[in-house]
Amino acid sequence: MKIIEKINSKIDNGETFYSFEYFPPKTDEGVKNLHQRQIYMKSLDPLFCDITWGAGGSTADLTLTIAEKMQNEVQAETMMHLTCTNMPVEKLEAALQQCKEAGIRNILALRGDPPHGEDKFTQVEGGFACALDLVKYIREKHGDYFGICVSGYPEAHPDQIVDDPEEMKKKYWEDIDYLKKKVEAGADFVITQLFYDVDLFLKFVTDCKSAGINVPILPGIMPIMNYGGFKRMTSFCKTYVPEHITNVLETIKDNDEAVKAFGVSLGTQMCQRLLAAGVPGLHMYTLNLDKSAVGILKNVGLIPADKVKN
Repeated sequence: MKIIEKINSKIDNGETFYSFEYFPPKTDEGVKNLHQRQIYMKSLDPLFCDITWGAGGSTADLTLTIAEKMQNEVQAETMMHLTCTNMPVEKLEAALQQCKEAGIRNILALRGDPPHGEDKFTQVEGGFACALDLVKYIREKHGDYFGICVSGYPEAHPDQIVDDPEEMKKKYWEDIDYLKKKVEAGADFVITQLFYDVDLFLKFVTDCKSAGINVPILPGIMPIMNYGGFKRMTSFCKTYVPEHITNVLETIKDNDEAVKAFGVSLGTQMCQRLLAAGVPGLHMYTLNLDKSAVGILKNVGLIPADKVKN
């Protein structure tokens, strides 16, 4: 089933939902552990789950294998990421055909990060330059078979972020205009990049609506699980971190348990505000772990406490 149909049904019934995102592990043991964790997390009744595509298709085969198992063994409605990095059209088409054969009907269409060791994205010969091209291709070749999701960036795409305020304002609106083009080309809904300032997300949603983007926009929530990972991710994505968050983290950065607990507390506060503001659902970046994401969802009342394992 297409995820947008499930989302629209939930919205029509006034029911809030949530979803989980995973990435392909680097070891066989990691793959086995993830499969067991997915079985548990599926029992919590997420609306859908998705699996990322390694930079440059570096985990393409593994992503496809995990996606097939998620759809057919774990029996979670599965969305597979697909990127343009190092992917000529033939490879993209082969991946889409494999999805069809596995009964996977949902794709998150992305440009993708630069290949490992490179600073900038470069279009591969016979491939696409951006997510918009990929959305257009999927709709042109596969009609309405696939549900398509695209990324939204509450602070603009990291490649667009600059220091000059006036230039940044221009880049921000250019990014929203580009998102509108992806939606007009056939994207059904949007999941955002991680953020830690709820006001920025809410402004982004308002600005998207004012620009004529009327598809569901889901906030991407990444719980803070350890200090080093948080610093790396926010630096890579050029994410604005409010001063009060930085101040707390600096005092507890050497205490992993305290950082994790703070991450759940902060994530809970953010999600409470988002739900109060009327977001239709929450998309949890799990980092392949369950405790923080599930803890937040339990705290905001979306998962019953008796379903959560200790």
